[in-house]
Amino acid sequence: QVQLVESGGGLVQAGDSLRLSCAASGRTLSRYTMGWFRQAPGKEREFVAAVGWASGNTYYADSVTGRFTISRDNANNAVNLYMNTPKPEDTAVYYCAASKVTGWNIISEWDYDYWGQGTQVTVSS
Repeated sequence: QVQLVESGGGLVQAGDSLRLSCAASGRTLSRYTMGWFRQAPGKEREFVAAVGWASGNTYYADSVTGRFTISRDNANNAVNLYMNTPKPEDTAVYYCAASKVTGWNIISEWDYDYWGQGTQVTVSS
């Protein structure tokens, strides 16, 4: 079992930066593909970014490409999501997730085995 806990959410102004962290316990994350998803009010949960465990390759949704960066922190058994120049449309609850599937372009939430409880990010204009 893997327990995931997100942190770092809050209220941020458009154009500022924010870092979300996902800390794991129970097992090392080094052998899991890690992903971030988000869910805005009234919308379905959507893929944001993923990083593979073997290659370290990353994959992003078009809406965040060039603005967000996902990275592993293996020393602390964590994964981070750096949100640069966030926009009001990035407002959502952000979830991290761990997948046993090998790869870096794992975008379906159904391929993820473990989920955190989510952290709210609100971007004001």
